Amino acid sequence: MKFFDSHAHYDDNRFDDGREETIKEIYNSGVTKIISAGYSLEGSKRSLELSSKFDFIYSTIGISPNDLIPYKYKEENNQIEDDELESSDKKYNWQEAIEEADKLISQNLSSKKVLAVGEIGLDYHYDTDKKIQNEAFSKQIDIANKYDLPIVIHTRDAVMDTLTMLKEKPVNKKGVFHCCPLNRELVKEALKLGFYISMAGPVTFKNSKNANEIIEMVPLDKILIETDSPYLAPEPVRGTRNDSRNLKYIAQKIASVKGLTVEEIAKATYDNTMKCFNISEKRTTLA
Repeated sequence: MKFFDSHAHYDDNRFDDGREETIKEIYNSGVTKIISAGYSLEGSKRSLELSSKFDFIYSTIGISPNDLIPYKYKEENNQIEDDELESSDKKYNWQEAIEEADKLISQNLSSKKVLAVGEIGLDYHYDTDKKIQNEAFSKQIDIANKYDLPIVIHTRDAVMDTLTMLKEKPVNKKGVFHCCPLNRELVKEALKLGFYISMAGPVTFKNSKNANEIIEMVPLDKILIETDSPYLAPEPVRGTRNDSRNLKYIAQKIASVKGLTVEEIAKATYDNTMKCFNISEKRTTLA
């Protein structure tokens, strides 16, 4: 049995202590493919480095809605605090950052390790500047369509605006709602639009009242699984640093709701992720 973690962040500084050893242990545990998702320029570059170093790791490139905030501040105030952006990110406003992400994709497409534009989308939980978020989302959909790539969508407290964007600005290669909110309307409409739905740790949480219903709503051929490591560790390890070895708990939850085996969920989600991101090669080597 092998697993595909469709969304993780091994560039995160929580893995600085023993990152490579952890990644090797994960591979040896049966997680034979991982997508390290970009969220800022610096994060995207680090994900690319990991995908270059490890054969079984892939990357996405994009500026997430939450990571637009410090870029926006630079644009408005012409200054930012040193701890608000990382190294090379500090010189860009949000529009320039997206242009740089575009260049980064163009420069690395031939490697076959850049799979999608993301994570991108809308998040009104912390930042209510809807105008910039929607402009950034739209521009990055344009980039995805230019390179014929799928997108990885982050949405929180912005369900209707996210759906409106996707209906008004179709994505040629679709993609996935990562760590999809357990919202019936979102899942129903996302499936109609042709997107995959990725399940993460929250479906295992005891207080996730809609989890079973959402799992039942999503056809087996449209489900992906992810850890969003190092965040959102599932039950029974909730509250710890998450990593891809915990995919089994998410698969167990889905299997129990759908009346299938963990092996069947592992295979279906593995195959779905390969299809979603148009991965043709079958390599699963650690090197």
